Amino acid sequence: MVLITQNCFLQKNTRRSLDKISKIFSKILPIYWAFLTYMLLKPGEENNEYWFMFNGIDKILHLSIFAMLGFTFMASFPRIRFYYFIHIILIYAFLTEILQEEMGLGRSMETLDIVADTIGCLIGYSIYKALIKRFF
Repeated sequence: MVLITQNCFLQKNTRRSLDKISKIFSKILPIYWAFLTYMLLKPGEENNEYWFMFNGIDKILHLSIFAMLGFTFMASFPRIRFYYFIHIILIYAFLTEILQEEMGLGRSMETLDIVADTIGCLIGYSIYKALIKRFF
């Protein structure tokens, strides 16, 4: 009987902790998403050659920013199904790429960007699930 009571207490405590985390990330997500949209749609500019620049750095940036988006999205909505998660993120990725092409501000639509976005959001999703499994 004591074991059952302890188990119920741990489940309630875990649920409260996840709700607190979700509440924090639900405030971070819209800010990050707005900033990301601005950065993806702002007019293109000539990149200066810096020491850290290399061919393909934009794909790594796409992958990392969408990994962060996927993580914050999952932390904000921990009970969302994977099916809905992947659809929302992919629609956003496609939309930003299409808008880059259509706005004519020096940006262009690239298929590899969408691939990097998809892989990034899957990495963010996986990291979130692994952390939840490990610590909760």
